[in-house]
Amino acid sequence: MKKETIGQNAGLIWHALQEGEKNVKAVKRVTKLKEKDLNMALGWLAREGKIILKEVEDELFVSLA
Repeated sequence: MKKETIGQNAGLIWHALQEGEKNVKAVKRVTKLKEKDLNMALGWLAREGKIILKEVEDELFVSLA
């Protein structure tokens, strides 16, 4: 997968999170990304410090930093 595609997917996630915190399942549903593409884009955003990840009762939530 090209870095450009991962960056575009990160943009989809960014826009989805502008409405507020979501669990990862909801982000996947809203963005319609495959799990591997979602994970790569989340990693991209996390590495850049653009998102906050937190785990609550074995469920992963993500929000904009």
